[in-house]
Amino acid sequence: MRRRSVLPAHQDDMEKGGGKQPQSRLCFLATLTAMFWVLIFYFHFAVISTDPDASTARTAEVRIARAVLPFREPDVESRAELPIAPPVRASEPPPPPVPRSKVVVEEESAAEIRQEEPPKVVAGPYPFERALKTAENKSDPCGGRYIYVHELPPRFNEDMIRDCKKLSVWTNMCRFMTNDGLGPPLGNEEGVFSSTGWYATNQFSVDVIFGNRMKQYECLTKDSSIAAAVFVPFYAGFDIARYLWGHNISTRDAASLDLVDWLMKKPEWSVMGGRDHFLVAGRITWDFRRLTEKESDWGNKLLFLPAAKNMSMLVVESSPWNANDFGIPYPTYFHPSKDADVLQWQDRMRTLERPWLFSFAGAPRPGDPKSIRGQLIDQCRSSSVCKLLECDLGESKCHSPSTIMKMFQSSLFCLQPQGDSYTRRSAFDSMLAGCIPVFFHPGSAYVQYTWHLPKNYTRYSVFIPEDDIRTQKCQH
Repeated sequence: MRRRSVLPAHQDDMEKGGGKQPQSRLCFLATLTAMFWVLIFYFHFAVISTDPDASTARTAEVRIARAVLPFREPDVESRAELPIAPPVRASEPPPPPVPRSKVVVEEESAAEIRQEEPPKVVAGPYPFERALKTAENKSDPCGGRYIYVHELPPRFNEDMIRDCKKLSVWTNMCRFMTNDGLGPPLGNEEGVFSSTGWYATNQFSVDVIFGNRMKQYECLTKDSSIAAAVFVPFYAGFDIARYLWGHNISTRDAASLDLVDWLMKKPEWSVMGGRDHFLVAGRITWDFRRLTEKESDWGNKLLFLPAAKNMSMLVVESSPWNANDFGIPYPTYFHPSKDADVLQWQDRMRTLERPWLFSFAGAPRPGDPKSIRGQLIDQCRSSSVCKLLECDLGESKCHSPSTIMKMFQSSLFCLQPQGDSYTRRSAFDSMLAGCIPVFFHPGSAYVQYTWHLPKNYTRYSVFIPEDDIRTQKCQH
């Protein structure tokens, strides 16, 4: 085996070349560098130093180059306070340059202005200033109570009354529109009522009743700038009642959209964006709160319209989860004209004998598994101290004011379970008759009529949780 040589590579080359050292590249580079520097020194001393004009020109070029460099002057050009001249047209001569001294003077003036205390801003009059001042006027009996009423086109109210046969699928509402919405007077053959003030009032007639009462309000004004509130006499309850069954959502929403469009074009709306506007509807709030655009969903979307959310709406049943509607009681059959009529009626109810411990007027809800009506009816049937007025067998007496009021006047407690919604007109009929209402859900009264009923509900009612009925924890 031949051993690998351990000599460096350059020694191998020397051996192959017969032992002669090759010329180094370093010598060549050193020679080239020396020649370069010789030429540089020759050009500097022999050419440039002997031409004074060239040296002067070179110095001038350097100065000119420095002069045109785009250096910022931080004390002049960078100031935001200096005005920027608008661009001129090509046909106009350029503006003369601004002297440095003038710029400095303007800067000093601007600095002095900035150091001065800014003038106090005086707030201008706000749109409802006159209304607030009117409320502070103690000598004005209507101060803070003025109401402005919009003069709506008749399609929003009066036209509905003229076409009253279409206001309900189930009932001819025309007879209930008489006497400004109170309905026809009730006779008193059985001695159930007092001599005056009793009418066959439909429970959904609040729209027209309130609208006509507003026409008699003592503090109406034609000057909206002093009004504490603006009333919108739109018969929203009558409008939706016409189209709840058998009509598409476009028909159900049409009048509401039309109303909002009309209101937003009025100057009264722009004062507070509609937040001082209110309207009244004799229907439950759920008739105006359709959640989707499905044809199968109930009601219209009036209370979900962005503009309508700014308004306040008075309804016979409000939503505990929304802040723009407020519950007001259902109308009863009694409409006294003076305080003496109320006091006389109260005295009479206090002296009545009440043979029945409790009573119930209504029908079961077999399609609602959560309803407790069926259980209440069964208990009432099997009890000797309960008076029952069943309404599911076409019982006409359920629609007879005298029959209902007579039963309530003879009962100590009146059962008021939920029906198609949380509330019932029957609750107020029973109170009117001096019968203590028994509620089974807080939404039936306690969270609804906070403007009208005592906060301490034990003062006027009895509460039994629905679960106590379902589990038979509470039974007669």
